[in-house]
This record gives sequence, structure tokens and C-alpha cells, in this order.
Amino acid sequence: MSSRVSISTVVEVIGVVALLLIARFLVWAVHLFVIAPRLDPLRHLPGPDGSAMQNHFREVMDPNLSQDTHERWVKQYGRTFRFHGFGKHDYRLMSLDFRAVSHVLNSPVYEKPWQTRRLLARLLGRGISVMEGDEHRPRSVARKIIAPAFSTQSVKALCPIFLQVAEELRDIWDNQISQSASTTEPKNPGLSAVMDSYNWISRATFDIIGLAGFDYPFRSLEDESEEVSLAYRKMFAATDKGPGLKGLLRLYFPIIERVLPDEAAWITKQSLRTIRAAGDKLIANKKAAIMASASSSKEIRDKDLLSLLIKSNLSENPAQRMSDDVLLDQLSTFLFAGSDSTAVSIAWCLHNLAIHQDIQARLRYEIMSLTAIASVSHPEHTGSETTRSPSYADAVDALPFLDGVVRETLRLSPPVHGTIRVATADDHIPLSQGTILRDGTATTHIRIKKGSYVHIPIEGLNTSTDVWGDDARQFNPDRWLRPLPSHPGLASLMTFSYGPHSCPGWKFSLLEAKVFLAVLLPSFKFSPADDISKFNAILTRPYVKGKFELGTQLPVRVERYEEAC
Repeated sequence: MSSRVSISTVVEVIGVVALLLIARFLVWAVHLFVIAPRLDPLRHLPGPDGSAMQNHFREVMDPNLSQDTHERWVKQYGRTFRFHGFGKHDYRLMSLDFRAVSHVLNSPVYEKPWQTRRLLARLLGRGISVMEGDEHRPRSVARKIIAPAFSTQSVKALCPIFLQVAEELRDIWDNQISQSASTTEPKNPGLSAVMDSYNWISRATFDIIGLAGFDYPFRSLEDESEEVSLAYRKMFAATDKGPGLKGLLRLYFPIIERVLPDEAAWITKQSLRTIRAAGDKLIANKKAAIMASASSSKEIRDKDLLSLLIKSNLSENPAQRMSDDVLLDQLSTFLFAGSDSTAVSIAWCLHNLAIHQDIQARLRYEIMSLTAIASVSHPEHTGSETTRSPSYADAVDALPFLDGVVRETLRLSPPVHGTIRVATADDHIPLSQGTILRDGTATTHIRIKKGSYVHIPIEGLNTSTDVWGDDARQFNPDRWLRPLPSHPGLASLMTFSYGPHSCPGWKFSLLEAKVFLAVLLPSFKFSPADDISKFNAILTRPYVKGKFELGTQLPVRVERYEEAC
């Protein structure tokens, strides 16, 4: 009898718990789908409508659609509007109003959503791109320590490394052209070959960040199977396929990855283990060398970012120093941003030049007309100082049309398509251009509640006709040779973001891209090899139309320039 009673009691308890869970779920669902949307002030904004579970993510996040979407919605609803996220109940704010964007990116009220931070932290560690909220002070300390490594002087001191690797790539491509003559184009021997510019340049930029960042030769150009470089490529190749439903669930329930790991999770785990081990070793060796030099009064004058960071970190108040783990997270972020995002940008530069032959010829003439650049070879060293390299860096950096080509590419093809912020408190967002609410009321401020998402369309801001004119979507480097449009409190080019989360390495990226073009253009002529499209992963990447399954690619035809003439 007692056993029957106890079983009956257990069943009753389970039933009560189940009913409570169902009731809680129903309350949550009613609040999410019915009550919260009615209380959301964003519902009063103009914007596209949809069915109950319809979303507009593809329209705003697919780079093959987003430019048309931004242009169409701005014409219909003004510069600031709302759209649907995960259904009609999920109102999202998007603004192409620079005053609103400036407010959001500068205000401590807005942070990167935890989902974004968890994804980035999983791949890159908790670098400055992930720190938010309670980590404000550590992020400020990190930026303060990092800043000297990306000063103009520090970046230009790294120019010999940029030049060395760019020339190595040039020589490899020249050899590839020679090797392709007898097998691929017998009627046109020795003139040209098709190169996957992204693959080659990503290997080159990885070598650069290895030398410039850590004083470590990855030699990825020589050997594509170098373990750290390969680990990164495998990890991001898995990520580029998109998170899928399981990936989204992993963000909310990380235990899924441990209980039900898939191939992508396994690749990521193994890759991170390789990267972490290499990073720990690099930091330990570099710190030991710096400490030894300090005790022996023999100063190490290394210019690599890791040396500068460690020295700067050691000079800080002990209470404000970064731990080795935090330092490694910063370096992991640099390794990704300094190699992959820069590689994407340089590949898009070559693609644009391949399409616009007149611009390519004009840029080549500018580069070759400057004797200091056309005749320079590897910098020579006398003692501990580099001769000629500062003048080379200054000369490349001062070429106006080269600067315009690089900036115009970054404007039209920003490596990061857009960014998202979430409001941590109720707020009012000011507008430079008022908007009309759905009830006909005019307003110059947008009321937003805690927990609402704000989408910042970097690509949309970079191609806004209100800012750049009717040719905003055309590749026109000459626009950078005349006075640029200005907006209160905000830079015209949004590619490197703005405010506390702006990219600290933008000078590094610009100079590196300029050096590559300055080395490659005098030797080669570029022309299109395939139809190229874009897709969004963590970065906006190129792929060959109809061959998405092959992953990131940007093939161009590379022809010896001296023979083409």
C-alpha cells in the first residue's frame, strides 16, 4: 500500500511540476507575442510589415540584397525605421541617420548583444571586441595598453615587413605564371594565370601579422599546411557555413556542444587548442626575453606588436595590468583582424581594379612615377636602424590616388557588413532628420525600451546617397581627392566603426593594403576571371557565383605587366 501511495504522490508531483512549467511557458509566450509588442514604442515607427513569423533578416543581412533594401526602405520610410527580427513580435530598429548612429555607438547604454559576444569569444577569446558592461574598465585599460602598438610611428616601423612579404607574393605569382604556360595556355605562353587572390593574400597577411605581431615566421606562403594558419582557416571555414539551427541553439544552450558535438564544433575545439598552445608559447618566450634584457640593462628594440604590448603592460600599475590570458585574447583578435579582414580588403581592391581597367592603369602610373617606390628593393639595415623604410612608408602613404582606391574599396566592401547593439536601459535616440510616426505624429527622437536591438548598417551608411550622392554605389576613387562629406560627430567612412569600439588597427590595415598594391601593380595587370558575389559570415567574403560550396574565393587573371605592354 505504501509503495502505491508513494508512486501516486510522485506522479502527482510530476504532474504539478509539468503544469507549472506549461503555465510558465504560456505566460512567457503571451508576454513575448502579445503584451511586449503592444508596449514596444518601436511599433509606432514606419517600416515594413510581415506575417506573424516572418522576418527581414535576409533583406538586411544578405549583401546581395541589402543595398537595394536600404535604398528602398529609406525612400519609403525615411532614414530611421523598424523591421521584424524573429517574427512580427520582434521589432528591431535600423537607422541610416548619422546623429542616431553616433549616439548609439558612443553611449554606454548600448552594448553588443550577449549572443554576438559569446560567438566572438568562442572563436577569438575575450578581446577588446567582446568586452562590454562590467568589463568597461578592463577594456579601457586594454585599449590604453594597445594604443602605442598602433601609433603612426609604430605602424610605419613595420613597413619593411609589409614590403618583404608583398615582394615574396609577387615572386610566387611570377613563378606561377611561368609554370602555367605549358599546361593551361599553350597559345599564350608565360603571360598569365588565374590566381585565387583571397587565398594567396590571406596567407601573405597571416605571415605579416606573425612577423609584425609576434616576431614569429609562420611561413604560410611557403607552406599552406603551417599548423596555426591551417587551424584558423579550418575554424573559419566551418564558421562560414553559417550557424544553422543547431548553432543558434548552441548560443543559448552551450551544453549542447559538449553533449552533442558535431564536426564544426570538433574542428573549432581542435583549432583553438592549437592556436592557444602556440600563443601561450609565444607570450612566455617574449616575456622571458624582455625580462632578461631588463635585468641585463640591454634593451630589446623589437618593433613587433607583442613586444610593445608586453612592455607597455609591464609599465602599467600592477593593478591595471592584463593577465597573460587576457593578453592572449587581445592577440588572437589581432591575428584575425590583422590577417583575415585585411586579406578580404586587399582581394576586393584587386577585384575592383580588375573590373575598372582605366583606374588600374592610372593607379599603376602613379605608383611607377614615384622613383622612390618604383626602384626600392628590400630595405637595408645598418646597426639596429632601418634605412629607406621610413621614407618608403611615407611615400606610399602619401600617394593620393592609391589612398583613394583603398578607401573606396573599404567603403563599398567593408569587411564587416554591419553591427548590432542592444539597449541596456530605456533611452531616447536623437535624429538629425525627423520622422513621421504611424499615427502621423512628427518626432526628432526615437523612444526605445531596454532589451531592444539596434542594427547599424555599416555598408548602408557607406553607400548612402544622402551622403555620397547619386553615384554612391559606384567605384569612384576620385571622390577621395575632393572635400569629403562631413557629419556632426561622425567620420564619413564607417568601415572601421566609430566610438569606443572603433578598430584600433585601422592605420595598420591601410598601410598594409597600400604596400601590397604598390608592389603588385608595377609587375602585373589584373583582369576578371569569374563572376563574383558576396556572403556574410563573421566577415563579408567573396565567392564565385554558382560555386558557393567551394567557400571563400576571389580568382583574378594575373598577367605580367611588362609583357602586356
